[in-house]
Amino acid sequence: MDFAGAYSWPNIKYLLEGFLVTLEVAALAILLSFVFGIIIAIIRYTKIPVLSQVMFVWVEMIRNLPLLLIIFFVYFALRDVGIKLEVFSAAVAALTIFESAMISEIVRSGLMSVDKGQIEAARASGLNYTQTLRYIILPQALRRMVPPIVSQFISLLKDTSLAIIIALPELMHNGQVIYNTKITYVIPILLLIAVMYFVVNFSLSVIARRLEHSR
Repeated sequence: MDFAGAYSWPNIKYLLEGFLVTLEVAALAILLSFVFGIIIAIIRYTKIPVLSQVMFVWVEMIRNLPLLLIIFFVYFALRDVGIKLEVFSAAVAALTIFESAMISEIVRSGLMSVDKGQIEAARASGLNYTQTLRYIILPQALRRMVPPIVSQFISLLKDTSLAIIIALPELMHNGQVIYNTKITYVIPILLLIAVMYFVVNFSLSVIARRLEHSR
């Protein structure tokens, strides 16, 4: 194990460049999947005719497919119908599709956990259904959903490593490029990658616990 050679500045710099790509992909996918997840959850919660049934089928289908298959589909299969995405965009799109389905179920569970009495009280006070959803139901549901949503975002960050299959230059990809040059770099590089993932994910876990305790 050549720690000195593996941890040379050019290698560290190359890993950091990959980690930046990992964080960028994760950040965009988190933002988009959160927005789409809330929209899908509200559609299903409010039971909009036809649309809610379509969303149910979509969510169940996506949740029961492996993320790797979705990545392959978005990057390779869509090319056959004229939709050509760059590696970065394909990774973000695939993660967003997968995670929005997961987030929608968390949000829907949170919405359904709000006490019916509060909803009835809000309607009795003169709020319409949209106002009740916006000011009474959704804020309470989101507070309750913080821990599971953060856990899902942690999973999303780790899942970015699957995009190595389409040669996204993220952390795992760049790490593989480095240790392929010399066998003695494998363990040092993998250990450093593990530490980098751990630091970010553990920080997110700590934030989630603090937010939960501050409710």
